[in-house]
Amino acid sequence: MSAIRVAVDVVILAIREGKLQVLLVKRRYAPFQGRWAIPGGFVKEEESLESAAQRELEEETGVRDVYLEQLYSFGDPGRDPRGRIVSVCYFALLSSGDIAPKAGTDAADAGWFAAFQPPPLAFDHARILDYALLRLRYKLEWTTAGFQLLPKKFTLTDIQKVYEAVLNKRLDKRNFRRKLALLDVLEPLHEYRSEGAQRPARLHRFSAKKFELLKDKGILFPF
Repeated sequence: MSAIRVAVDVVILAIREGKLQVLLVKRRYAPFQGRWAIPGGFVKEEESLESAAQRELEEETGVRDVYLEQLYSFGDPGRDPRGRIVSVCYFALLSSGDIAPKAGTDAADAGWFAAFQPPPLAFDHARILDYALLRLRYKLEWTTAGFQLLPKKFTLTDIQKVYEAVLNKRLDKRNFRRKLALLDVLEPLHEYRSEGAQRPARLHRFSAKKFELLKDKGILFPF
């Protein structure tokens, strides 16, 4: 009986052009040569799972200090034609979609794709991506995950665009801002940003302290 090997795959998500996008790599070698896939690789003997995930993230994006969380383990027999391989999956949230992806040594190309309409994916990566998107939607209600997709300073329009991109639907502007105001988790700044021909929009900053108080009370983000 062949040994079970352990790999990590990292679902890398960002808001680009107002849409939730996922970073994919094109496989250079078999199996699934030429097919797009979620970035990943085998765990080295001296690595922890998280260290392996961080390495894969840095190899594909050049960044390290971003939101990274273990998602789920996928180990169905036959998921990989090379043998019995268990993949421990993570997802990473980038605050800027301007990061240029870099194809690693085992990839022919890398690029951003619409998270809800990806190309055909290798292995069981379509299932992994679907699970990551479902988890992210749930996390909008009870964690700071949505704010990880924003820069440190943002406008109210920026926040709504993130929620719309993740939920994949339009939200009523008036209702969204009313609910956001009731939560009181933002700190308005004495800074503004011009947005086209409209008057400058006020910048805000997320208050983790206020959010923790809400979470202690069991109050969720009702969006």
